[in-house]
Amino acid sequence: MSTNMNIESMLDLIEETLEEGASVPLSGGKRLVDVEKIRDYLDEVRLNLPGELHQARNIVGDRSQILADANAQAEAIIKKAEERARILVSEEEVVKAAQKRAGDIMTSAQADARNMRQTVTDYCENMLRRTEETMAANAAQVKAVRANLRQNAKSATTNG
Repeated sequence: MSTNMNIESMLDLIEETLEEGASVPLSGGKRLVDVEKIRDYLDEVRLNLPGELHQARNIVGDRSQILADANAQAEAIIKKAEERARILVSEEEVVKAAQKRAGDIMTSAQADARNMRQTVTDYCENMLRRTEETMAANAAQVKAVRANLRQNAKSATTNG
């Protein structure tokens, strides 16, 4: 309403100014300004003013609504982008953690495999050494038994 009153005041001021200027007659009875035409025009402006103001307010309101809708859509897009970025970062962190864990498991498995190979190698070498020692001891016993048998056989043939 204050805008409407300001425009009305402005139109009144224009009309007063024109009337003051129109009171100066020119030669031939003509006036500098045709006050009646201007009054008619100002009356037409005053009549159309509320409709035009309403239309202008609607345009401004529509613009405000369009801006509000655009801002809401932009905020929604930003929110989705931020959420997607958080998900991607989260997924990337999960993948990195999984890769690190897989690397740790591989390192541990490789160390376990090396230890297992060393244990098997040590066991096999130990078993071969004991087997060789046992075979050497058995071979020595066989030699001793043979030597005893030969000795006994000689003694028996010499004694008998």
